Amino acid sequence: MPIRQLPDTLINQIAAGEVVERPASVVKELVENALDAGARRIDIDLEEGGVRLIRIRDDGGGIAPDELPLAVSRHATSKIASLDDLEAVATLGFRGEALPSIASVSRFSLTSRRADDEHGASLQVEGGKVGAVAPKPHAVGTTVEVRELFYNVPARRKFLRAERTEMGHIEEWLRSLALARPDIELRVSHNGRPSRRYKADELESLARLNETLGEEFARNALRVDHAAAGLRLHGWIAQPSYSRASADQQYVYVNGRSVRDRNIAHGVKMAYQDVLFHGRQPAYVLFLELDPTRVDVNVHPAKHEVRFRDTRLVHDFVYRTLHEALAETRAGRAAEPGIVGGASAPTGIQGMVGAEAPPTYPWRSTQTALGLGVAEAPAAYAALYGATAEPAAPQALSPGGYAMPASAPAMPANDPDGIPPLGFAIAQLHGIYILAENADGLIVVDMHAAHERIGYEKLKAAHDGLGLRSQPLLVPLVLAVAEREAEVAERETDTLAALGFDVTRSGPQSLSVRSVPALLSGAEPEALLRDVLADLREHGQTRRVATARDELLSTMACHGAVRANRRLTIPEMNALLREMEITERSGQCNHGRPTWARFSLNEIDRWFLRGR
Repeated sequence: MPIRQLPDTLINQIAAGEVVERPASVVKELVENALDAGARRIDIDLEEGGVRLIRIRDDGGGIAPDELPLAVSRHATSKIASLDDLEAVATLGFRGEALPSIASVSRFSLTSRRADDEHGASLQVEGGKVGAVAPKPHAVGTTVEVRELFYNVPARRKFLRAERTEMGHIEEWLRSLALARPDIELRVSHNGRPSRRYKADELESLARLNETLGEEFARNALRVDHAAAGLRLHGWIAQPSYSRASADQQYVYVNGRSVRDRNIAHGVKMAYQDVLFHGRQPAYVLFLELDPTRVDVNVHPAKHEVRFRDTRLVHDFVYRTLHEALAETRAGRAAEPGIVGGASAPTGIQGMVGAEAPPTYPWRSTQTALGLGVAEAPAAYAALYGATAEPAAPQALSPGGYAMPASAPAMPANDPDGIPPLGFAIAQLHGIYILAENADGLIVVDMHAAHERIGYEKLKAAHDGLGLRSQPLLVPLVLAVAEREAEVAERETDTLAALGFDVTRSGPQSLSVRSVPALLSGAEPEALLRDVLADLREHGQTRRVATARDELLSTMACHGAVRANRRLTIPEMNALLREMEITERSGQCNHGRPTWARFSLNEIDRWFLRGR
């Protein structure tokens, strides 16, 4: 078959196969064009899940009548003019392929008017055949109508799903857009009925969280805002206690563009690794901002993916920001969500969390039999219950030799600010739970889970201080690997050494391992090293060694934690509560289970219908 030039209509239909996957793809491209045109309100009318009709009406800047034919021509755009523009794209669209691709597989019309024009102008396109521009009444802005999508490409139309399914894809994309642009009003109708309305709200984007992800997410969301190394990460992450069975509430935006990025997703996953229950997924809405020249947005036909100039830096920045934010999920803080970030972060909606020092209390003093450096102040405890008697003289209260202090600062009985977040212990339930009273109501603590987390964090801190030591192997291990793995090992020698591995390349497809991390010498070093090399190749860094170490320390902490049915004294219970308040991630045990729960007095009153 001879080589020949393809006709323009066929070229556009081939491009449509990349850009237009389903009605949701059309909505995405047209709405993004409206946003690039400066629209503040966008109306979206749909019929039969967008298959029969997609109409997008905006109040943006509009298009000149003589430019309408250009708008439906391939590679015609107002958004870039040179390679420099392409390397620093700040708009959502830039290729000039969307409109001609959509017009080639539908019955298409484009009507627009600019503010200075006396009237609007309209252009019809039938299956890629462009008609003449004609005058038409129209408000300032643009309306695009797409009818009978894929009517001339029946093979593509067969792949479309049921109306409800296609509508679900459109609603999910609009939800993603609504999270990113709370300043834009979106009105959606389906089959002639109003379906959804997102009101514009520039000041309070928490309202959009309620509208899009629900009240439960908003109530459990921690605001994150941190900037460093020319990067800024802000948005919301859900507390570990709010997790999902699937990744349906994970939204990532890079310079305002919704993307799917494995590098960022891996950084988030690693940050949550120590606090999520097995098999559960975190929920988050995260915005990464950086210089446009440091990210390539021209790597995917539908612009779903991006490529960073420094992948390792981005991954490390995301991981460390969220890791430190989640470290502040101490027990007692769940009802105090706010901004977690560095000093450069702007003031947040609900104040700063994470930039402050751990709370200190005047009654923290000597050791208990549990080895937790906190004690109970008799005067404060008596004041909590309105007792007027003088505190009793010090006496031994545990086999470990713990004694209450002779004197302690008194605390006003009616001063809620003087009561620690987890309050004071009042009883132990079935040898498993600690019951405590705080300023708001009742606190219930799983004593084994809480003590396990405390011990685990102490073990991690101790080992972090010592660093990862290496243990030489009696006989070097010769490891057969793929050539690309050998190249990674040769390039990342210093990284591997910092992880406790002494590795040299002994051949094109072989490595010589002379030492392994001492703490993990009993594990399988060969499998661990292969996993480390895979991570370094894919993500530019790895936490495999730290993860394996943490699993071992977690097991040690679990065995060392106080067991069920062990009776604790009131001072021992209070010691555990105080230690929880100052321990990072103490809201969850090592396996991701919650360690505590709060029941407000109002909630308890409702149990008994008080006040009704």
